[in-house]
Amino acid sequence: MIQRYTLTNGIRLVYEELPFLRSVSLGVWIGTGSRDEDPHQSGISHFLEHMFFKGTTSKTAKQLAELFDQVGGQVNAYTTKEYTSLNAKVLDEHVELAFSLLAEMIWESTFAEEEMEREKQVIVEEIKMYEDNPEEAVHDWVVERSYAGHPLGINILGSEASLLKITRTDLIAYMKKGYTPDNMVIAVAGRIDGEKILALVESMFGQARGKRDELKQSLPAFTPVKVFDPRPIEQAHVCLAVPGFSYTDARMYALALINHSLGASSSSLLFQEVRENRGLAYNVFSYHTPFRDSGLFTIYYGCSPDRADEVYQLTEEMIRHLRVRGIDVTDLNKAKMQMISSFWLNHENTSSRIGRMAKNELYFGRQLELDEAVAALQSVTPADVKFVLEELFRSPLAVVALGPYGTNIEGGMQGENTDG
Repeated sequence: MIQRYTLTNGIRLVYEELPFLRSVSLGVWIGTGSRDEDPHQSGISHFLEHMFFKGTTSKTAKQLAELFDQVGGQVNAYTTKEYTSLNAKVLDEHVELAFSLLAEMIWESTFAEEEMEREKQVIVEEIKMYEDNPEEAVHDWVVERSYAGHPLGINILGSEASLLKITRTDLIAYMKKGYTPDNMVIAVAGRIDGEKILALVESMFGQARGKRDELKQSLPAFTPVKVFDPRPIEQAHVCLAVPGFSYTDARMYALALINHSLGASSSSLLFQEVRENRGLAYNVFSYHTPFRDSGLFTIYYGCSPDRADEVYQLTEEMIRHLRVRGIDVTDLNKAKMQMISSFWLNHENTSSRIGRMAKNELYFGRQLELDEAVAALQSVTPADVKFVLEELFRSPLAVVALGPYGTNIEGGMQGENTDG
């Protein structure tokens, strides 16, 4: 059973005792990400995440890495549009060490100038790596172009130009503004003693002070762009997108079932028709990305450039067909069973568990037990699906493609950038 506790400084702790395991997953989630950045500092959240690993007042970057390696632990971090996470997985006997290192990385990082300059070059290489991978880049680009002019459209990595301008003073000021106790969640799951975990967290995180600056963010305006970026590659990589729903929207369960049926499984409509029946693409799938106040539903496919328009037309036809007929009871129940099985299988992974627990706190301010999510999914009716399908696809599709000259989609992309 998940337990919740709020420290006097505002940090929220959620933990789950699983005594049948030997491992423990633990992490710190900060409710600040790339959408919270000023445009001239784009990429600062991700840069800060990197700098947490680059030395503290008492340990070098190498020493931090060696301490985790010596106990066979795994340590990781990542930045999203709306939050940043530092997390680890260790044996139960090494929990105190893992917590002390994470706390030291967050509160005692020195952000040494020479380390900053080196790490900027590392991230520049990371940016170039993604730019060289069109299959990855197109997913970032569809968000950037669909939400152009809004903070959600800012690339998480930032740009080389914005990154190189960031100073040590900027990092410290940014931390003070958003990396505050009231904006933090600590999640732990595995072979633990809850009382000892609470004492550890109190001793290592309880002294932090400060409150997050008030958020003043406008709703993102979706633009159904049509954009083509010509590149000397073999395949066309295409993303089609429409506005989705926020994390807390009650329609999310129906949307999850629509996504599963349309393109999120090997038995989905898109996979079966585009790949299995017609052999038009190797990769074709759909996914939904929810945010605090909105979301983006995306369909991706990669194919030969002379097939790009055929797949596009087929996808539009399948969307129209789905909107007309909806999902019948038999197919809906099949999708529910597949998703519920996936829920429980993921729940057996402690890293997935703590991620879910932390996001529940960040977005809902409470814990949604898995049984509650399963019940909500089970309650979705064909009428609910039909209604959400109409809501989801009422907007024209944004079409964003990377590919060689000659790629043609709906007659509008012939080798030059086109906004429509």
